[in-house]
Amino acid sequence: MAYEWKFNPRPYSDEEAKKMLGNVVSPETTDWHYNTHHKGYVTALNNIEKALEGADRATANGNYSVIGELKRRFTWNHAGALLHDVYWEVLGGDGDPSKGPEVKAALEKEFGSFDAWKADFKAGAVSAKLSGWGLLVADRLYSGRLLNITVDEHHYGAIWGGIPLIACDVFEHAYYHKDGPGRAKYIDNFLASLHWERINDRYKKYVLGK
Repeated sequence: MAYEWKFNPRPYSDEEAKKMLGNVVSPETTDWHYNTHHKGYVTALNNIEKALEGADRATANGNYSVIGELKRRFTWNHAGALLHDVYWEVLGGDGDPSKGPEVKAALEKEFGSFDAWKADFKAGAVSAKLSGWGLLVADRLYSGRLLNITVDEHHYGAIWGGIPLIACDVFEHAYYHKDGPGRAKYIDNFLASLHWERINDRYKKYVLGK
């Protein structure tokens, strides 16, 4: 039996999202982005799982094969679903980093100051291609550092062992309905709406092991 991937709930209802996230995205986008776009990655994952059950492994090759394309689209949809889970989780706050004391202290230690971290995060997010992400990750398997990374699409530029603590979707669909080409403005609003308590919980769980 094929594994069934779950479409995870947000920490708030759809109606709460429309009111709470209005400074970041339009009310329509909070609905479309989650209930159609994000859900689509989970649906695709489940379709791929079913297709993989009957795929002929003997036909695999480095040019084209059904199994190869299924494997490629698996990683695309898996990353899309996971990063969107993080995106919604970290939104819905007032942007006050003092509400995440452990992660704030770690960012100040790594970047010199919270403002220096924020400037670096914004620069990385602005720098992604038209389809991409700005991420704060915990580099668990190599340096142990907190890193801001720029990811194109869902996975080009991702690092092995990098656990996402903050994920900012900078695909055009995330902000064009409200801000048009104003990506930098959207990122500023994203940062001002971060829920640092939940970010701190992610840091304690995945970095501190608490």
